[in-house]
Amino acid sequence: MDRRTFLSSLLLATALPMLPAFAAGAEIYDVTPELIAAAKSEGVVVFYTSVDVALAEKLASAFETKYPGVKVKVERSGAERVFQRIGQEYGSNIRNVDVAETSDAVHFAIFKKNGWLTQLQPAEVAKLWPENARDADGSFAAFRAHLSVIAYNTKQVPAVKVPKTYEDLTDPQWQGKMAWPYANTGRYLFLISLRQAWGEEKAMAYFKKLAEQKIINFASGSARTLVDRVIAGEYPIAINIYAHHPLISAGKGAPVNAQLMDPVPSAAGSLALVKGAKHPHAALLLTDFILSKEGQKIMAAAEYFPARHDVDPAPSLAGIVPEKAGYKENYVSPQVLKEQLDSTDQILQKLFR
Repeated sequence: MDRRTFLSSLLLATALPMLPAFAAGAEIYDVTPELIAAAKSEGVVVFYTSVDVALAEKLASAFETKYPGVKVKVERSGAERVFQRIGQEYGSNIRNVDVAETSDAVHFAIFKKNGWLTQLQPAEVAKLWPENARDADGSFAAFRAHLSVIAYNTKQVPAVKVPKTYEDLTDPQWQGKMAWPYANTGRYLFLISLRQAWGEEKAMAYFKKLAEQKIINFASGSARTLVDRVIAGEYPIAINIYAHHPLISAGKGAPVNAQLMDPVPSAAGSLALVKGAKHPHAALLLTDFILSKEGQKIMAAAEYFPARHDVDPAPSLAGIVPEKAGYKENYVSPQVLKEQLDSTDQILQKLFR
């Protein structure tokens, strides 16, 4: 029996309470008529996500149109809440979620360590960009790319004064006037990226200078909320913001813009099949769709950065794609984020409390 036939037989084995685990790394699956039939027999798939509600609904609607008979139940909340909810469900031996996605890259390294993910990936994963955004063991794959920038209020920060380098952020004129998100790993990504790019000695010397700027730890909402506060004029500058947020608002006329810095920190929001899913076949089908070119184009149209190299970002975002704008991108994998989380937290506690 060849691998594809073997996998199909496993998918159709309705007596199995969950998808099989494969010890030898990722098992790649294709969408077959048998898989579609099995998904339709389940009739529903539960999707936990931290993307905007409008995008989640567009993905769900397009999927349901392509595969009539399979309903997507979207459960949308912030990345940290998605993470907490899955942990609570596993702690209580509950299995509600089938497919999980969060913007916080480190979550999936933790999910994997806890044994909460399958090792099944759709064939489309092989086409994803960047390559190191897909887990070698098949536990998760990049769904969307995150480029980190500074956001600034264009009424408060004239074009000639916009910080364009990391060193510019240490200018005394910005002391007490900058904020960064406190509730996610944004600050960690900023520091880890520079530690990775510059080495420990140079990075630590810079962090000590930056700490003198008295950066505000914004703990009243998400990174998106912080951008809204910049627009309102509460903070002239926000550090380590997802690039698409200020650009989307700028496109609607808000007094905000984004600025890249070299190197540009980047990470990936990831997507995974949850082990023990109640609707495993529908989960396979939804994962394939979201990571397919069709699904990624929907995401790009919603002004998110696609993970696939063969799907271009929206025109409104094209100007800040690092390689096109002349900047170096420094991708930080979920595993590196997890490994350096504790040591970076010590830096934050010492210098940026």
